[in-house]
Amino acid sequence: MDIERRVASPAVALETTLILHGVPRDAALPLVDQLGDAVRASGANPALVGVIAGKPTVGLTRHEIEDLLAASKVPKANTSNLGVLMHRKSHAATTVSTTMEIASGAGLRVFATGGLGGVHKGFSEHLDISSDLAALARTPMVVVCSGVKSILDVASTRELLETLGVTVVGYRTDTFPAFYLRDAGSSVDVRMDDAKEIAAFASHELARSGRAIVVANPVPIDHELTQQDWDEYMERARAHVERTDSSAYGRNATPALLAALHETSGGRTLTANIALAVSNAGLAGKIAAAMK
Repeated sequence: MDIERRVASPAVALETTLILHGVPRDAALPLVDQLGDAVRASGANPALVGVIAGKPTVGLTRHEIEDLLAASKVPKANTSNLGVLMHRKSHAATTVSTTMEIASGAGLRVFATGGLGGVHKGFSEHLDISSDLAALARTPMVVVCSGVKSILDVASTRELLETLGVTVVGYRTDTFPAFYLRDAGSSVDVRMDDAKEIAAFASHELARSGRAIVVANPVPIDHELTQQDWDEYMERARAHVERTDSSAYGRNATPALLAALHETSGGRTLTANIALAVSNAGLAGKIAAAMK
């Protein structure tokens, strides 16, 4: 794959789906700045990943980001449609799986995101598993995240990560987080309290395994939701989506539900989303700066 890389090492990959589809438009550019500042403050260089007129690009310019935000519609690129979007010279926002593929192809080894996709609830009746998990099993990259999105079947996702051989490192935690919740009831493979230790481990483990390492960094404690609040917001958000958005299925389901959550929570989930993404970017910068 012909990738344009515009950023020097050490670098941290950042996805564009979070910017274009994960937050309201008026929050997008401020979030770009916050993520970039967090990475730079930790000693690394931020690299927003996207597809510009069919060209996979690592290190989008400010002008390119503004153009994507101004577009009426920018599709989400996952591993199944990335090639089609490139072929058709389309712009695209990269998801976790495609950000990993493009960034790894450009030589980056660290990626910061909010939360991973995973196994959706009720999959025994309807198979729905994010391509993020397959990407983790084949891409050697440190992925700093706040676990998986809380709307998923967290326990099943954690089990599948183990089945795929993906090591889950808990950063200053013994439990696997779920986005807005610091403890989702599952364990991690190992706890590490120092970014330098994670970097030292990753420096040889990525080459040994050929798989990703998930670094689970819980949402900052000041922004964590209680289980009761989460359940209430989620119930109201699902009802809202079912009532108002008939297109919210497949790839559109998660963005629609997250948008409804931001509304039903009075903005609390949006604030938490931004806080955890910035926290993850800062930790990823420390790891990237320390890797050999």
